[in-house]
Amino acid sequence: MSKAYYITTAIYYVNGQPHLGHAYEKVITDVIARSRRSLGEKVFFLTGLDEHGQKVQQAAQREGKTPQAYCDELAVDWLKFATTLGLTHDDFVRTTQPRHRAVVQAILARLHGEGHFYVGEYVGWYSARAETFLTDKDRRPDGTFDPEYGDVVELRENNYYFKLGVHQQWLIDYIEANPEFIYPDYRRNEILGFLRNNTLEDLCITRPASRLGWGIPVPFDPAYVTYVWFDALTNYLTVPAALGDPGLPGWLRSAAGAGEGAAPGPSLWPADAHVIGKDIVKFHAVYWPIMLKAAGLPLPKRLLVHGWWQKDGQKMSKSTGVIVDPVSVVADWGLDAFRYYVVRELDLGPDGNWTDAGFESRYNAELANGLGNLVNRALSMLKKYRGGVVPARHDELAADAAEAARGVEQAYREYRIQDALVQAWGLVNRANQYVDRTAPFKLAKDPAQAARLDEVLYNLVESCRILAVLLWPVIPASAEKIFAQLGLSGQPSCFAESAWGRLAAGHRVGDPAPLFPRREPAPTGAAPAHPAKR
Repeated sequence: MSKAYYITTAIYYVNGQPHLGHAYEKVITDVIARSRRSLGEKVFFLTGLDEHGQKVQQAAQREGKTPQAYCDELAVDWLKFATTLGLTHDDFVRTTQPRHRAVVQAILARLHGEGHFYVGEYVGWYSARAETFLTDKDRRPDGTFDPEYGDVVELRENNYYFKLGVHQQWLIDYIEANPEFIYPDYRRNEILGFLRNNTLEDLCITRPASRLGWGIPVPFDPAYVTYVWFDALTNYLTVPAALGDPGLPGWLRSAAGAGEGAAPGPSLWPADAHVIGKDIVKFHAVYWPIMLKAAGLPLPKRLLVHGWWQKDGQKMSKSTGVIVDPVSVVADWGLDAFRYYVVRELDLGPDGNWTDAGFESRYNAELANGLGNLVNRALSMLKKYRGGVVPARHDELAADAAEAARGVEQAYREYRIQDALVQAWGLVNRANQYVDRTAPFKLAKDPAQAARLDEVLYNLVESCRILAVLLWPVIPASAEKIFAQLGLSGQPSCFAESAWGRLAAGHRVGDPAPLFPRREPAPTGAAPAHPAKR
């Protein structure tokens, strides 16, 4: 059985509602998943929720609910959010699901049985907000801790520790030998710098159940629950194991309920890409590989690390009102406009800055006046001058289209999804310039130019068809509208259809309709229609 392309987002903590950062990560992961499907690969896309830990327990207590009831209610909102963003995920994992609990406990039991854990006393500082222990290295020069840690308390307690330090040199050697493991390369260099210049401390992988009851019980010691990060990282294995991935060992499949006698499931592991934010690189690039190595399992092929969004140059913050509500943006401007902006504005890796003016500018200039205007003009002229019937094939823009397709395909394969849009818009701009240069409306007035008008019209409508294929991973609904207006059945979801000349002579197109209605700027003194919630 051939292995599927397996891609995941991080799983999101359910102590609040989703925000722009969550939406961005989900959208870019969906774009990558769709692009791989378009290129002919079998894809499995996983997202989900991280529902254990002290922050969830405390949030539930504040609302007078049980942690499970609290998580169940928020899970509805997050699933709705995935639908709002048009995600094509194949599974949605929750860490409170029995399948996940079983996999976590199986891995804990195996590592414990092989001597990877020991009991030790911790004396020091603990941040409930970050759910992590802190040391003096985390203090600021004045002796305080960064406000991002919230209330920091002093603790003295026994816990189980995972022997990370013995794997430190192996991990350095692995990352050096596999430069593609962490993308972009400056994130890889950061991790290598950390590993080369610090002694890797062993990881505390439990919390006393007396202090934290909301977690997965440790199978070999019920006085403890599992540290939320050990729990959360394991989710990437939970679904392949539960589905019966034949590449995983039997002890893991059996734990998830897909043991002997169960039909083999899809071949998924190792993951081809974990898409994560820059704040959780250490967990994925240090803890996760060592966990997998200790369990005798292959490592994921790549970590795709994205940056954070600011709003007007400021850090996003609910308390200060500096936020962007993706649900409001989608409701106001349409899903494809949102998806286009976040992919086009921010490359995968660096931080980005959302501005309402920038959003409106890209919408009007690139979507409405660029792509939308091209499709509308091409179809309107074909309807007006040729009754909507496609003339004979002509190849004047074939080389431009082929160049765009090559650039887009390479960009998708190399995770340069921003550049995929840049490459596609080369064809959008070329086709719009072609209209201006050839002036079909003038050709239509001269019967002697009828053959030339046929050539121009074919080149325009065929360019529109190809653009629908190239852009489907990013703006799928709009790409499907282009196909529908061209009178084509099915979806533009197969990249092979970007080859020139697939639009047959004699085919009859449908009626044009605006893809991205123009949005007029608010008059001076009036309240602007901003895509961001203030």
